[in-house]
Amino acid sequence: MKVTRRVFALLAAAIAFSASAEAATMKLSLDDALKMAHERNSSIKAARARIDQADARIVQSRQAYLPKVQFSETYVHTTDPGANLVFKLQQEIANPATDFAPNALNHPPAISDFQTTIGVVQPLINVDAMIGRSVAKSAKNAQVFMADRAVETIDLNIKKAYYGLIMARKNVAAIEQSIVIIHGYSTEADKAYRAGILTKSDKLSTQVRLAELREQKLMMQAEMKNAEDALRMMLNLDRADSIVPTGDLVVDGSAPAKAAPAATSGRSDLKALEAYQEVTGYQHDMAKAQYLPRLNAFAQQNWHDSALFGTEGSSWTVGLNMQWNLFDGMATSGKVQEAKAQQLEARYNYEAAREQGAMEVNKARRAMMTAKERIDVSRQSLDEARVSLDFIGEQFRTGMAMSFELLMREQAFTYAKMRINQAKYDYCVAKSELEYFGGR
Repeated sequence: MKVTRRVFALLAAAIAFSASAEAATMKLSLDDALKMAHERNSSIKAARARIDQADARIVQSRQAYLPKVQFSETYVHTTDPGANLVFKLQQEIANPATDFAPNALNHPPAISDFQTTIGVVQPLINVDAMIGRSVAKSAKNAQVFMADRAVETIDLNIKKAYYGLIMARKNVAAIEQSIVIIHGYSTEADKAYRAGILTKSDKLSTQVRLAELREQKLMMQAEMKNAEDALRMMLNLDRADSIVPTGDLVVDGSAPAKAAPAATSGRSDLKALEAYQEVTGYQHDMAKAQYLPRLNAFAQQNWHDSALFGTEGSSWTVGLNMQWNLFDGMATSGKVQEAKAQQLEARYNYEAAREQGAMEVNKARRAMMTAKERIDVSRQSLDEARVSLDFIGEQFRTGMAMSFELLMREQAFTYAKMRINQAKYDYCVAKSELEYFGGR
């Protein structure tokens, strides 16, 4: 029995060691996180795949000027008099003495024919297909810009999650500091109560506050896990991996007083919308080009034989084919009208996005300025709350201050620490949003 228990103990230890070895703790700077996302994030990979699709459509558009070559093999077995005679002529086996007799013409025996064909069609004039190549190229440019914007969007979300993780860790540390402070005062309150200096309600009030702080700590730890999960998901890491940020909520410089007139000119999404405007313009031209005729040259080499892939009966054909859609029941007219409306829609979407971008830049700039001012105010409040708490703490130890006064000062001190963390987080996020909406 003892041996079995030892075996199970060793097995459990081995499993625990294996699980801990698989779970990695990663210390990441913000730059490391961004670089990792560029290599691993699934949304960025999907955006790059859309560029590859656009490249493939450009390749497809080469059909506007490259020839089409086709090979075919057709087998026919028939007693049809007309086909019978034609196949004999094509196979070069017709016998004038026997095959053209009335009975032989009307009641021929069954014949087998294998037709081998190689055909080439060369476009000469195909205006709408030629314009389609320009559509494909402009669409690829739009996808490149959208992929850039996808990277910028992921970068912004990673910064928010990274800063959120830092703020949550700072808040947990601030609450833990307050727990240590209140725990010390709670111990002193318990001693004072036993000595008959404090009432039971005063003693219990410190314990209630201690429970509140522990509850806040649990909530902040949940926020920390949420931010870590979001960051882990965007970095495509294993769920067991732990992330420890090495950066900080850095407040550098001052917020810009006002936005530049062309603050959004470098935004990738606006460049993509400009490219889409170009695409719809080409699509409109492409729809109108369907009114024009198409001209193709073709060449064909045929072999007819009674055997598969035979080459006995050889013939060739060359020619030109012109197709002109004179009237198609207003289908082309409707396509032109639709393409024109799409062109207008693309222009209006661009104008709306540009105005939206300017508003977002101004909003982020104001948020950054406000956060900067809040940081200054919060720092002053924190200093004052610390001095006040230290003073009341000394008064409380000597029995010259009530517990509610101590708890009020401690709450103000804890709140001030979390306010400055929130203000620094808001500043860093606003700065990132200003760069994002401004296209920098």
